[in-house]
Amino acid sequence: MIVRPQDYLVRLRPRADTLYASQSRTVLATDRDGFVRDGADHGLFVRQTRLLSLYRYLVNGEPPRPVALSNVEQHTWLGYYIALPPGVKEERDPGSGQMETISEQTLELRLSRYIGDGLHEDVDLTNFTQQRTAFTLTLEVDADFADIDETKGERQQTGETKREWREADGTCELQFDYTVEHTYNNQEGTGTKHLHRGLMLRVENAANVPSYKDKQISFDIELEPLGTWHACINLIPFIDGQWLKPLYGCRSFAGTHNEYDRRRHIFLNEATHFTAPQGNTLTNVVVGALEQAKRDLAALRLYDLDQGERAWTMAAGLPVYVALFGRDSLTAAWQAALVSTDMMKGTLPELARWQGREVNDWRDEQPGKMLHEAHDGPVKMLNISSRLRYYGSITTSGFYPVVASELWHWTGSKYLARALVEPAMKALKWLDDYGDLDGDGFYEYQTRSEQGVRNQAWKDSADAIVYEDGASVEPPIATCEEQGFAYLAKLHMSEVLWWLDEKDEAKRLYHEAEELKKRFNEAFWMEDEGYFALGLDAQKRQIKSITSNPGHCLATAIADEALVPRTALRFIEDDLFSGWGVRTLSSKHPAYNPYSYHRGSVWPVEHGTFAIAFARYGYHRVVELIAQTQFEAAALFDFYRLPELFSGHQRDVDHPFPAFYPQACSPQAWSASAVFCLLQAMLGLYPYAPLNMLLVDPYMPEWLPEITLQNLRVGDAVVTIRFYRTKGGAGSYEVLDKRGSLHVVRQPSPWSLTAGFAERLKDALTSLLPGK
Repeated sequence: MIVRPQDYLVRLRPRADTLYASQSRTVLATDRDGFVRDGADHGLFVRQTRLLSLYRYLVNGEPPRPVALSNVEQHTWLGYYIALPPGVKEERDPGSGQMETISEQTLELRLSRYIGDGLHEDVDLTNFTQQRTAFTLTLEVDADFADIDETKGERQQTGETKREWREADGTCELQFDYTVEHTYNNQEGTGTKHLHRGLMLRVENAANVPSYKDKQISFDIELEPLGTWHACINLIPFIDGQWLKPLYGCRSFAGTHNEYDRRRHIFLNEATHFTAPQGNTLTNVVVGALEQAKRDLAALRLYDLDQGERAWTMAAGLPVYVALFGRDSLTAAWQAALVSTDMMKGTLPELARWQGREVNDWRDEQPGKMLHEAHDGPVKMLNISSRLRYYGSITTSGFYPVVASELWHWTGSKYLARALVEPAMKALKWLDDYGDLDGDGFYEYQTRSEQGVRNQAWKDSADAIVYEDGASVEPPIATCEEQGFAYLAKLHMSEVLWWLDEKDEAKRLYHEAEELKKRFNEAFWMEDEGYFALGLDAQKRQIKSITSNPGHCLATAIADEALVPRTALRFIEDDLFSGWGVRTLSSKHPAYNPYSYHRGSVWPVEHGTFAIAFARYGYHRVVELIAQTQFEAAALFDFYRLPELFSGHQRDVDHPFPAFYPQACSPQAWSASAVFCLLQAMLGLYPYAPLNMLLVDPYMPEWLPEITLQNLRVGDAVVTIRFYRTKGGAGSYEVLDKRGSLHVVRQPSPWSLTAGFAERLKDALTSLLPGK
């Protein structure tokens, strides 16, 4: 009997010792008991600042026992706790129930938390004993205003924290006020920065007035049998001169309570919905993963950067990357286009706003260069770190025009396209003026910042780029995937410019792309390996390590078509393909480590791109393999939520599930978005809104015999399509509903290596018959 991953008892969750509730830029990270006790990873974080460093309840000086704790949604959380009433001793009943006294004589503490620009907490007590009970409820609380990067390392900024307790009109407040200044001297110059942040803990609706002493807020409570007691705790952040408005009040688990809720519900209601018949296949996991991914992207939304209620961007991931990351946001927005174009509409204008304007070595900034990351924690605001606004990535600039063109493909809006041409062309100009460091026609990277990122390509960890003997490669380096991104950027922008009647510029970009493709295949192809080199070093020698990077070269079509079959075969050999996905580095490599960030781990985000790559060329079985293993991996994780990355252990009888990279984020925006790309690739779905067309070429495997996409938007049209597997095993489709002008045409990918002219003609004619 074969046991499938969806049937296992395995349920994995990264950072299992921490519970998270979050929304936008606010994250509550607690111990497994729901409390914060000076743990390195724990606290209430707002704008990457730990406001709460201690938050724990005590009943008569003892911590209550947690009995059930869980998120309700990502931004809401409920915890049940029980405690013994004073004077009652813990004993165990010898009867069949093995009853403990605490379950028979119970004081219940129920905490309901709602996250959003701070935190609202409902505190409810119930006396489930048969006697009047008097006790003291204590809340231990403190704040340290550490930057998220300081919570595990040395404190880099130390200011003054004032604590003030106030009582007035039935409301009690504990205010933390933090001020700090720092005089910096770095590549940017010399100066002094000031920071002022704070937190107000407000107690409301309590039946009695608490007292405060030595980090403890105490309530003296007396309850009759079945008596109840309630109080509200509002945690209100003060960020850079402004008190953030609490978003939630009491009893807020359901409904629409604020503008964040309203905008989130607009997205979830209007986004593509996925449904499928229940069955004994992987279908339930697929649909579950797709629907959860939508909710995760919505939870990571950075509302303060909204370009409108239907144009927004998201943080990269929880808990470390709650900030704007250029390439992460672009990738997630592009991969999630099957669900909604809202994220592209918000991310592209926002990154244009941050586009480089000057030469600033401290920030690796240059005119036209696209942002890598922007943070607002204290260390960055005080200019101790260069990451307040940092440009150390070549990927973002190459990928920006690609995503701009994808928005054109999905919407067909010349209005949107014209607004993005200028920043896209500036990004391409940066590539040509600054990205080609030695004038050889390839795009290299090398930091200029004293705090700069060493590797600034797709894989950006310090030890990611290694020679075949395991030695680290010194920048400048031209990696293979960055050439592909630049090629596709020029090719797709030439198409957009052609539609906008800028034909001379379109021709120039097209010819530059073709010349780059020719140079690339000559310089990067390794004939003895039947594969592309990871990159070229400073001496223009091939870096011959076998990695996942060439998968992006297939996705961008910079790889010569004659070389694709050999690349595809090498891509799925056991040393690269673990059985759960494609490793970042071959397991035969001397530097291989299944736990390493970029030297042997498996990244779900890449697999969305890889699936699109092989769908381009008509390699349906490889697409199926990539998609199946990723959805089978999703079946092992809580909520079918793929993490940032997981280990590269070989899938076999001794390894029924992979391990985690210890600091993996989850939810992670581009891991969430990857599942939509997996499905898009299997359905062969390519939008072309400028011509009111949607190309489909479904390949429906046995483990996904049917799925329906409801309210899919292409241009101004909305369509519902059922995709299914026929009795003969072929993929087919049926348009169930359509509003607006849209031609749904069955047609293999324009890059397919497996479909001849006769097959294309037959499919095109069949697709034009009534009902299609």
